[in-house]
Amino acid sequence: MAGGQAKILSDADIRRLLKVATESRHPLRNSAIVQLSVRAGLRASEIALLDWSMVTDGRGNVANVITLPGVVTKYGLARRLPIHSELKRSLAKLRSRNMRKGPVIVSERGPVETQFDGLVSEPIAPLPMTPKSIVNWFTQACRKANLEGCSSHSGRRTFVTRAVRLISKAGGSLRDVQQLAGHRSIETTQAYIDGDHDIQRRLIRMM
Repeated sequence: MAGGQAKILSDADIRRLLKVATESRHPLRNSAIVQLSVRAGLRASEIALLDWSMVTDGRGNVANVITLPGVVTKYGLARRLPIHSELKRSLAKLRSRNMRKGPVIVSERGPVETQFDGLVSEPIAPLPMTPKSIVNWFTQACRKANLEGCSSHSGRRTFVTRAVRLISKAGGSLRDVQQLAGHRSIETTQAYIDGDHDIQRRLIRMM
């Protein structure tokens, strides 16, 4: 990884990662992992701790925002993230096949069958994937997609970099990107941003 930082993903890179996800044993879950990273900029730990109550509305449908409480985030900073349309479709597909409560990203080791206790049956809560498992999944998926320098942090860096480049068109500022990313300082947000040589060349021509 150049400079010790995870690679920023191009559209082609994202398609390759999603192809690996859809061809895996858990295509809906793994596609959602990619989308949560790239389209929402969630950390591996936030993806692992994400609960359906954080992404659904009062009627149980996938909402238009992700509500992350402080107990889930790195610095205890609660935040609300508008849900990208592609991420929303991915979550809706996953929800149609998943339990309606508990973790969004379920470990394949977690039991989801019914446990019988005499005449009373109680559903066993599924186990979430751990942050380490999320990181390991990205490592394996990037390898299968032949993406060098890519890691679980690539999606988050991609999200932040793209947001910074588009924020002026949305009428916002770097402060908005900082809040979306859940960074404690704008300096941290700036450190995530990758330069683009094509943009720099266009900028020089415009000066």
